[in-house]
Amino acid sequence: MLYQQLGFLAFGSRLRRLSEGFLAEINATYRALNIPFDASWFPVFYLLDQEGQVSIRDISDKAGVSHSAVSQLVSLLQERGLVESVVSEVDARKKVLSFTAEGKKLLKRVKPVWTALQASLEDLSQENVALKQLLKTVLQLEKALETKPLSARIIQQIQS
Repeated sequence: MLYQQLGFLAFGSRLRRLSEGFLAEINATYRALNIPFDASWFPVFYLLDQEGQVSIRDISDKAGVSHSAVSQLVSLLQERGLVESVVSEVDARKKVLSFTAEGKKLLKRVKPVWTALQASLEDLSQENVALKQLLKTVLQLEKALETKPLSARIIQQIQS
């Protein structure tokens, strides 16, 4: 396959293909189980499940996604009646998101999928020793690119 032959030159393309395929498989699982959920909703549902109430800014910061992208996602979830904007229980001056009754029902249906996904990936990592290191390696790559972005590395190579 071309991408495999190109090594690091096609690294970003391979990661994107892997990510898109991964999310497509998860969404196929939801469809097969007749669960009206999309994998892109995961960060909002997960954080709301963990914290009860959360602001758009908090979701953005914790998920590493732009405020604009989170706002668009939240608007969609509000239109579907899954989340609502409420006054914070901690700070009455602040608006936060909370699950609606429908959102809570949907959460109960998706949590077993999350558990099965985690177990499936753990099983997969047991089948291949290199996969056990994958998350650590991805974290190391993220940290290295935070320290010095890829664009700066490319420009440095061209200028040297």
